[in-house]
Amino acid sequence: MRQTTGFARMPDGERIAFALVGRGPAIVMPAWWVSNVVEDWRFDPFRRFMEGLAADRTVVRYDRLGTGLSDRERPRHTFTPEFEVAALRAVLDELALERMTLMGVSCGGCIAATFAARWPERVDRVLLYGSYADGRALGPREARRSMVDLVRSHWGLGSRLLADIFGPSWSSETRAAFTAIQRACADAEMAASLLELIYETDVREDLPRVRAPALVVHREHDRAMRLSGGREVAALLPDAELVTLPGDAHLPWHGDGDAVLRAVGPFLGVEAPPAPPSESDCDTLAEISEREREVLGLVAQGLSDTQIAERLVISPHTVHRHVANILAKLRLPTRAAAAARAARAGLL
Repeated sequence: MRQTTGFARMPDGERIAFALVGRGPAIVMPAWWVSNVVEDWRFDPFRRFMEGLAADRTVVRYDRLGTGLSDRERPRHTFTPEFEVAALRAVLDELALERMTLMGVSCGGCIAATFAARWPERVDRVLLYGSYADGRALGPREARRSMVDLVRSHWGLGSRLLADIFGPSWSSETRAAFTAIQRACADAEMAASLLELIYETDVREDLPRVRAPALVVHREHDRAMRLSGGREVAALLPDAELVTLPGDAHLPWHGDGDAVLRAVGPFLGVEAPPAPPSESDCDTLAEISEREREVLGLVAQGLSDTQIAERLVISPHTVHRHVANILAKLRLPTRAAAAARAARAGLL
């Protein structure tokens, strides 16, 4: 796939760099801590992950003001959650996007939550990955202050420490590449100030006001944003499902990125890469009849029982019975979980 880039302007003239890839309905990714829309694209795991999302959708992402290709000068008064939401709106206005799916990764989840709470008519669904509700809960006050001070005073050492936190199991090559990208994305002062903003952001009042269906995805051993934070996010959202994945890498394109795509694909309406089915998957999926597979495929597309009944020319009661049989055979509690299992096994 080819990526295209451009700039949106804030009311005071600051330029926000954005990138587009793919075609179809928009998945908009609010900016995470530091990024560079061009350099990130050159990182193979990142590119593979974005191309997976963009198989049937247009993926939009952008650099925060002060990072990447966005203007590097950033006034002190702009380090607020309000400004971050305004930057997202500037990108959406530049692209004339009236309705979209929001995919908030890490601290980008806070921006996604606030926007979805304030403009529900513009958001069809919300995916939050590696997210949190209250930045002050990310660590003791002394630890947060020490991290900010280290990044500000010794960006090289700070970036290496953050690499250890973001990917404890990374190889030395991956760790070195990540630290280099961080330093290319922002200077020490900008990185430290944005880290302070992460710790100061609190969206616990916004999350309960999100009306769109939500999926919260979190790796079990994420050290940057603990699983407890993802659980709190899911609990505060009115209509959310929490999916936990194995692994310790904080960003979704690191580690087993394909597993993340398989987990989010049914929710986003994108085709995820297939995985070799496990023995247990083979045993249970073998019990699914051809008609049940047909129903499961339509469930994965987000159709209701009534819509499936119309498509297959059967009664809604029959569809309901098929869905109940599928859940029983797969020993799963929800339609979304069944769709994810089938996608993971390459059944859909």
